[in-house]
Amino acid sequence: MSRPPVALGGWSRQARPPNAFERKFAMHIGLVGLGKMGGNMRTRMREAGLTVVGYDRNPDLADVASLAEMVEALPSPKVVWVMVPAGDPTRSTIEELKGLLGEGDVVVDGGNSKYTDDAKNAANLAEKGIGFVDCGVSGGVWGLQNGYALMYGGSDEDAAKVMPAFEALKPSGTEDGLVHCGTTPGAGHFSKMVHNGIEYAMMQAYAEGWELLDKVDIVDNVPEIFASWRTGTVVRSWLLDLLVDQLRADEHLDKIKGYADDSGEGRWTVEAAIENAVPMPAISASLFARFVSRQEDDHAMKAIAAMRNGFGGHAVISESEA
Repeated sequence: MSRPPVALGGWSRQARPPNAFERKFAMHIGLVGLGKMGGNMRTRMREAGLTVVGYDRNPDLADVASLAEMVEALPSPKVVWVMVPAGDPTRSTIEELKGLLGEGDVVVDGGNSKYTDDAKNAANLAEKGIGFVDCGVSGGVWGLQNGYALMYGGSDEDAAKVMPAFEALKPSGTEDGLVHCGTTPGAGHFSKMVHNGIEYAMMQAYAEGWELLDKVDIVDNVPEIFASWRTGTVVRSWLLDLLVDQLRADEHLDKIKGYADDSGEGRWTVEAAIENAVPMPAISASLFARFVSRQEDDHAMKAIAAMRNGFGGHAVISESEA
């Protein structure tokens, strides 16, 4: 099965020469993992003028056949951004890259790795003089259109080599959305972990409010009640927008089973809170509520499943599958 050629110009959706911004931030970068997030990130970077050489185990998505071929296509200093599942897939990918890269090159872990893994990965790569940047990436399936919030950790020197990619991926027209969280490896992923813990609690509050409104007889037209909160109120947010879209399509969320996974960050946030003696009753409760959803069909959890599907494309279990 043939692969698409490496796009040296990077113009996946634009048949025009680069503008001044794109010329300023032109660079070559390797990208490992071209799934829902990684594939959109490749497109966004290419549209900003970066030359992206992408590798994925699925040959239909990849530009090259192997990590070695990807590294070979990059000029030095080489920058490789890893977007694969946290844990062993990330660790094994970084270990393989250690054998392919050399002094002055940089590896970026942009997945949802636990922050405690970053110090180990940084020390491992440093044995060959390879830099390491950990980057929490938020934006889900909407990042291609809206840009990504990027929280990164690592040395100023290593981060500077990645900056054109950061600038291409961050939201346009704002100084926000890109922050150097600290020079200690793990600072970026720790910050993204806390972000996701807050996300848990926000979704739980919306879900519980929706369940109460949906249950009582005194209230009609619950989707439009939620929609009215999107303008001028203190609870307006993108999560609320996503929930309104889901409720307008399925007012009582009858098509969704009340089950929601947790991807790890909520657990890690609570663990860090315990280690640092920081009280987190709301985030802890929202995490345990997801555990409850796996024991029986939880009505409020339908709303959380709907919101997770809206921002991240996370799978939902339909009632017909239950």
